[in-house]
Amino acid sequence: MDLSTQETIKRLVDEHGADSLLVLLGAPDAESAGIAAETVVLGDPSWAGPLAGVQLGLPVYHILEDQIRDAIPTEVWEEQVGLMVDVLEADEIAEAVREFREQASH
Repeated sequence: MDLSTQETIKRLVDEHGADSLLVLLGAPDAESAGIAAETVVLGDPSWAGPLAGVQLGLPVYHILEDQIRDAIPTEVWEEQVGLMVDVLEADEIAEAVREFREQASH
């Protein structure tokens, strides 16, 4: 997650509160999805960005997770996301994000 995105997320939390936000990721692999999820839950693991040491505990999901798919109209899902399920390792990506989401809920 780049520094600009971290800054935007931090600003939105300051303006609206963490309870009003949900982070939806679209990273193409488990590693990058996990790092982004870790950043918005526990803080920037590289200690380089605005979220270094900042534990926001935000709820985080990936667009390929079933809960998100169920919330999107079928025709929109198929047009915008559908093909990615067949190309990406959706289960691995979802597990990487879920691991950090569960840490946020504790």
